[in-house]
Amino acid sequence: MPVLIRDAGPGDLDAILTVYNDAVVNTTAVYTETPRTPDEQRAWFALKQEQGMPVLVAVDDAGHVAGFASYGPFRPWPGFRGTVENSLYVDPARRGQGIGGQLLAALVERGRGQGFHVMVAGIDADNATSLYLHARAGFTETARMPEVGQKFGRWLTLVFLQRVLSEG
Repeated sequence: MPVLIRDAGPGDLDAILTVYNDAVVNTTAVYTETPRTPDEQRAWFALKQEQGMPVLVAVDDAGHVAGFASYGPFRPWPGFRGTVENSLYVDPARRGQGIGGQLLAALVERGRGQGFHVMVAGIDADNATSLYLHARAGFTETARMPEVGQKFGRWLTLVFLQRVLSEG
């Protein structure tokens, strides 16, 4: 089933929250065990808008949000202003259908269009699907940080990947 990639609006926030909270509860894609509340989701979206950072959704023909992607500042200091860190989540019922790749490609293009130099992805080492997705999109591994996070009663390894978006 094809999807349309577009900018998210306030009407998409409940669906985005559902997809995100599934990742919180069931995966190590997010190093927290506390689901986000609707108020927190609205605040997250407002901050993205205030920062001029995109929130993209993949919407199917029936209008359902099949996934979302965004990026934000990599670090808060001015020297990192040319670098953003991405996040990407796909509805578990829609995984394996190419939606993540479409979202990531659109996110990379948006980053280029906004003049960012590098896009970074922080991915749990056990998330082979996301590591493969990013590698296929031209990201290369730049760091592996063993046991820097915890979830589900175990230590987790964080892998950083990056892709140069612009020359110079």
